Amino acid sequence: AASVGVDAGLKWPNDVLVGGAKCAGILAEAVAGAEPSIVLGIGLNVLPLGDVTPGPGGLPATSLAEQGATTTDRTDVAVALLTGFADLERRWRLAGGDLTEAGLLGDYRAHCTTLGQDVEVQLPDGTSLTGRAADIDAAGQLQVDMAGGQRHTVFAGDVVHVRPA
Repeated sequence: AASVGVDAGLKWPNDVLVGGAKCAGILAEAVAGAEPSIVLGIGLNVLPLGDVTPGPGGLPATSLAEQGATTTDRTDVAVALLTGFADLERRWRLAGGDLTEAGLLGDYRAHCTTLGQDVEVQLPDGTSLTGRAADIDAAGQLQVDMAGGQRHTVFAGDVVHVRPA
């Protein structure tokens, strides 16, 4: 994001926020086989969106153009995105796949807007929990501190940043 002149943050697990609004989403899927791999899908709003109704969780949508990006040329944006991913992959590979050693876990934590926030997490089984987002562990799971002092590990779910009343 910095390479196109915007300051972005990550909302656990896969939303990219710019100016407090959702600008992109990232989905990853592991592919098993002789050579396991991960397939990434990225949806990035580049051009102005017009009037868009907020999606689940109430986050408004935005675009790079609406946030004052230095370029909205899709080729330039794609090159910047792929160059950034190539650097992340190189760091990961040189660290033998260790996210901490590569500095990737620290980078994620530093850019994660969810950490330190009061959150409500809608879990895949339909239940929910409320607490404070405390950490991201080495497996990418969200650690939520509950009111009673216990810590709950969340591996999947929809997170809403709860604003104080």
